[in-house]
Amino acid sequence: MRVLGIDLGSKRIGIAASDRSGTIASPLVVLNRGASQRVDHAEILKIVQEEEAGAIVVGLPLNMDGSEGTAAKSARMEADRMATVVGVPVYIHDERRSTVEGDRVLMERGLNAQDRRKVIDKVAAAVILQSWLDAGNLGDNRGR
Repeated sequence: MRVLGIDLGSKRIGIAASDRSGTIASPLVVLNRGASQRVDHAEILKIVQEEEAGAIVVGLPLNMDGSEGTAAKSARMEADRMATVVGVPVYIHDERRSTVEGDRVLMERGLNAQDRRKVIDKVAAAVILQSWLDAGNLGDNRGR
């Protein structure tokens, strides 16, 4: 089954996709936030359909101590709303350090800061999704 990974940001949404076997995550696209979450979720639904995804994993921005702050609560609420639109299970997964890890990978590939900013969101989504896949969560059917 193909799975989408989503990194929710205030200005952009990074999206990654797994291969059909659910083994490897790859960066897919960065969406600029629209006028509302409803508009954003409609765009995500289109991608779910185009990619024939069977599930979505949304990054949960926990504090470094594992507690949930405002951003994590907001991400949970958005994941709940998204689940009512996309027609596939929506899971949440700890995204601590995903942007840092994605930025490190891009720096190793020699991208300058300006070029990294253009793709970091979808790379962070791939890091989130790969972490979720590596944890063996694909068999877990407890989506939102």
